[in-house]
Amino acid sequence: MFSNNSKLLLIKAIHTLVWVAMVLVIGFVLWSGLTGTITMYSWLAAAIVLLEGVVLLVFKGHCPLTDIARRYSTSSRHNFDIFLPEWLAKYNKLIFTTIYVIGLLFMLLN
Repeated sequence: MFSNNSKLLLIKAIHTLVWVAMVLVIGFVLWSGLTGTITMYSWLAAAIVLLEGVVLLVFKGHCPLTDIARRYSTSSRHNFDIFLPEWLAKYNKLIFTTIYVIGLLFMLLN
């Protein structure tokens, strides 16, 4: 019914939306830690990111959507499954894990 390109585009769109949501959650953890405005929502956000980390560990370091997208692409690019610049897709986990850890450390110190 749908072509492989159409399926891949849908997966990329969903993956990008999930990524944006997670970046917002990580940003909230950082904001909570830096401002000292720590609420139950701050801890919920921290737990959501930890849960994402568990999912990534279970899937050997990548998002399960990547496995689904792999069915429709043979690309070796880091951003074949998401609408991000290549460099950001490549260093995504390093960048946002660092931001998250900084935010979490500030939350714990406050």
